[in-house]
Amino acid sequence: MKILQIDSSVLGDASVSRQLTKATVDAWKTHHPQAKLVYRDLAAAPPEHLSAERAAVVKFGKDADLTPAQAEERALVDTVVEEFLSADVVVIGAPMYNFTIPTQLKGWIDRLLQAGRTFRYTDKGPVGLAGDRKVIVVSSRGGIYTAGLEAMDHQEAYLRTALGFIGVTEIEFIRAEGLSMGPEHRDRAVAEAHQQAKAGPGLAVAA
Repeated sequence: MKILQIDSSVLGDASVSRQLTKATVDAWKTHHPQAKLVYRDLAAAPPEHLSAERAAVVKFGKDADLTPAQAEERALVDTVVEEFLSADVVVIGAPMYNFTIPTQLKGWIDRLLQAGRTFRYTDKGPVGLAGDRKVIVVSSRGGIYTAGLEAMDHQEAYLRTALGFIGVTEIEFIRAEGLSMGPEHRDRAVAEAHQQAKAGPGLAVAA
């Protein structure tokens, strides 16, 4: 088994999502001690924002045609896609920043969604090619967006759309909500999310 862990919070040790991705991965490794872990920290090594030069890399057929930035982009795309496709379980730390995901995580998704590799177009529409794996999204947010604020949630909704587009149907969300609603609420939310994270494979409550 191979586990891919993605962290995107910029808060380092103060990050709730990082605490929970680690707890989730530790639970899986307890059940699968031989599992290999691949780790990517998107805050420590953020993908470059896409530019016209970088976005054009897929149009070039030979490495000799690439500029240095395009060669770097191709290598990043290849690595991101390979890491995802070779993983049996993907754990994504996704804090909510201003109603959506961090730009670093968006940059990773921009590299993951590749026509012909993680999805393809057909005469009946797009078909996902990367669905044969489980994805666990660790979601941390200051408010409670599952109780009346769903229209403002462009974090989980976007991730469901992007992952569903490439064929992922087995998605589990571990949420720590209301983290900005006072110490008592924060502590309770984090504790509950830790319980879910530590429940291990097949035991956590899917959402």
